[in-house]
Amino acid sequence: MDAGVQRRVVELGDELAGELSGLPADADPGVREALADGVASLRRLADVLERASDAAAAGRPAPVDVVAPVLGVDGCKAGWVGALLEPGAPRPRIVVAPTIGELVAMVRESTGIRVVGIDIPIGLPDSTIRQADQLARRALPGKVSSIFSTLTRSAYAAATRLEADIVNRGLVGQGVGAQAFALRDKIVEVDAWLRTRPTVTVLEIHPEVSFAAMAGAPIAASKKTDEGRDRRLEALAAAGIARPSVLRGSGYAADDVLDACAVAWSAARHAAGLARPLPDPPEVFSDGIPAAIWA
Repeated sequence: MDAGVQRRVVELGDELAGELSGLPADADPGVREALADGVASLRRLADVLERASDAAAAGRPAPVDVVAPVLGVDGCKAGWVGALLEPGAPRPRIVVAPTIGELVAMVRESTGIRVVGIDIPIGLPDSTIRQADQLARRALPGKVSSIFSTLTRSAYAAATRLEADIVNRGLVGQGVGAQAFALRDKIVEVDAWLRTRPTVTVLEIHPEVSFAAMAGAPIAASKKTDEGRDRRLEALAAAGIARPSVLRGSGYAADDVLDACAVAWSAARHAAGLARPLPDPPEVFSDGIPAAIWA
């Protein structure tokens, strides 16, 4: 960030504030209001430039500018928890629903969301390992275990983990772990919902990849610890996402909410034209759905 630009914005704000304070008591109210709005706008711009400069110095992206309503979604015991970001809103609004379709429909009743980011594999491979998973691991040195390998579409069609293991080994030479198979129902749910052709951009976003992008490096502390929660809240605040008013509730925990907020951050970056996919361009398998993790 050019320090000269930042300094000049501050100077302009000070000059305009001086003109405002120098107005006579009987000055036109419209002129007074216009000057006050100009001062406020320049102050906000100066603050944005300062935070962008601090972020650049620390090797982080500039704080996100929410240009359109977006929804970040994470799975939870209650079903799905979402963090809704809207232009001008002071903090994310937390919403919960039992299915992804109900969650998005509920939000769309009152808000014209442009982008929905979901922490779930989107675009299922036929007989290969997804590039998205491999590249996400490279982006998370020291935390590669947080990225589960996406199974083949045929493996997700299997009714049991044993059957899925046999199918997946035959196609890509990899077995199926318990944690990976535990995601099966939610992956199948999102895949079926996508086939209804929702009229909104839907992206796969991994929270740990997003946190690493906004913090400049992976956050080592587990998201389920107090330290991990605090580090993630700090990263979100520095990235322009204020602490949600609600961090936990019936059927969802603090780590679910923070993950949804991280997903919403990347969704907001996509709406602003700043997010990038892994891989670039995304892969496309027989389902025709672009497969990439965005951040």
